[in-house]
Parts: sequence; structure tokens; C-alpha cells
Amino acid sequence: MKENFPEFVEKLEKHGLIYTRVLGEGDDPSSPIGRGWQSTFLTKDKAVAEERAVKLGMKLEWTDNGVKTVMGPIPAVKWDESRGRKIWFNSMVAAYTGWKDARNDPVKAVTFGDGSPLPADVIEECGKILEEECVAVPWQQGDILLIDNWAVLHSRRSFEPPRRVLASLCK
Repeated sequence: MKENFPEFVEKLEKHGLIYTRVLGEGDDPSSPIGRGWQSTFLTKDKAVAEERAVKLGMKLEWTDNGVKTVMGPIPAVKWDESRGRKIWFNSMVAAYTGWKDARNDPVKAVTFGDGSPLPADVIEECGKILEEECVAVPWQQGDILLIDNWAVLHSRRSFEPPRRVLASLCK
């Protein structure tokens, strides 16, 4: 990305990204976001949801039928001490291309940290680069996979239900 779009990457490094999602009260299986605010924050109490959002560095703006979540600005590129190099550490392409449902416009789901829109052509090219670098893991029932999120991005392909994946994050 830095080779092909140095000004874009420089702006990402300077300003970071802001992610915005609108969540309904309940879960919506037809949405790529899926979970409503009650599942996201594991509560039906708006005050508790607010407390949990603050701990995550998230701001909430309540609406008549849900909540708008705003995360950021947060770094899009980070320094990895163990590897001694910068790493691409963001969900920019996923948010921009996939967070679309009745409440969410993917183009507004992620912006530069200064609030300015991301250029669609650069996001498209970034998606192509991610696809070129992609390694698909052929899952089988009972498999366990450990991923270092500082070394690689994680993602998923579309799938046909039923499918159940249990995930855990740790340091």
C-alpha cells in the first residue's frame, strides 16, 4: 500500500481511522454486522452499555431504534516491537465494503480520523492486495487455529449455514 499509495498511507498514519456502526436493539441475522447493541455489550441496560463502550474507547449516540457506535480515531498502522516494523492493523476494507444493511452505509462506516472520506479507488486496490496476499485455511470440524493478529489480518469467506466458530482473543 505504501508503495502504491504513499500519500494515503501517510494520512492513515497521521490521522488513523474512525469506525461508525448503527446497531439495533436486537440481533439481525440478515445484517453482516449481525449483533444488536444488547448482544454487543451483553446487557439490556443502556447505562451499563455506556460504561462498557467507554472501556473500549467507544462513544455511543442513542437513537429511537438503537445506537450509533463511534470508535476512534484509532491507529490504522501500528509499530510491532517484536518484529521491529510497522504493521497494517485495521478493518478498513471490511468496514468499507461489507458493513451494509438497513441501518448502515459502508462508505460512512469508516473514515480517516479527521472525518474525511476514504477514496473508493484506493480501498478497492487495497482489497485487491489483501486478496493477493490471502491464505485460505481449509477448515474441518474440530480444527483449532491460532493466529497472531499482529502478524496477519484475519478474515472469513462467505459460507453456507450452519457453521459455528468459537473465537477468543488473548495477549
